[in-house]
Amino acid sequence: MANERLRTALLQRGVTPADLAETIGVDPKTIERWIGGRIPYRRHRHQVAVKIGVDETYLWPGALAADQVASASESEILVVHPHRWAVPRDTWSLLFDSAEREIGILVYSGMFIADDPGMLALFRAKADQGVRIRILLGDPDSPEVALRGEHEGIDEALASKIRNVMVLYRPLRNLDGVEIRQHSTVLYNSIYRADAELLVNPHIYGKPASEAPVMHLRQIAGGTLVATYLDSFERVWAESRPLD
Repeated sequence: MANERLRTALLQRGVTPADLAETIGVDPKTIERWIGGRIPYRRHRHQVAVKIGVDETYLWPGALAADQVASASESEILVVHPHRWAVPRDTWSLLFDSAEREIGILVYSGMFIADDPGMLALFRAKADQGVRIRILLGDPDSPEVALRGEHEGIDEALASKIRNVMVLYRPLRNLDGVEIRQHSTVLYNSIYRADAELLVNPHIYGKPASEAPVMHLRQIAGGTLVATYLDSFERVWAESRPLD
């Protein structure tokens, strides 16, 4: 059976079989066989996934057994910090500084990032280097933000923090490659992304985000944990609207 997912991904990105073959170092006929349904070796699957920016398990869902996927996904966890405040400060700057293609932030306010002049300077430098920066902030007028403020016991203070963050990000808003949007989704996790490496801050009912744990994740071939969070980020981005 032909691999329509692979065929479609190549067409959408304007990558020809010859282009892909040259990148991976195989004969173009080999690429045609993969499109025709043959499953490549694992190292080739990973190379294809990186080249076209699509998760390996999406392109070849049956290539790995369930226990292999589970093992690979577990290996994507580098460390778990018990609280966000326990994450070393350098971890945040090193994460964003490592980005070569994209930085992504999904939060309600993320004040601890926005009020750090060094972090804002880093974002400016990364934008100058051609790194795409996408920041998703909560809509301070949304019922979702109001409910989160109530659950954390700070009521309208959360909406006020978001408005302050909008002001703090103002110097970045006109930079090429920087996009800041508002969302009105229920925020189950705050996500901080540098390419395929993440810091994920799950939220706990009745606790501020700073008290909740943080998982440091890095995507590896065959794993699905990072891909799950990246997909969540993209879904929120698709439902968001530009910051006025």
